[in-house]
Amino acid sequence: MVQEVRRNEPQYSCIVPIESLTGNQNEEIMTFGVSAAAATEEAERLLSSQYGCAAEQIAQLLDRATVEPLGHWCATDR
Repeated sequence: MVQEVRRNEPQYSCIVPIESLTGNQNEEIMTFGVSAAAATEEAERLLSSQYGCAAEQIAQLLDRATVEPLGHWCATDR
């Protein structure tokens, strides 16, 4: 899944460690949204649809997630 940073909109990233799912050390997923909640919701959808996680497992993974605003410098001029 690929998401594009949108121009002139706030952007947030949600980084979720998933090594407990894959067994690969330091593996993470990263999702984006126009708010911290939107980025987290996208991570929830991805964990459910792509990794088959149940609600309890998603909650545990999101407890370890990092949500951060992205700088305006990463928006593309199009």
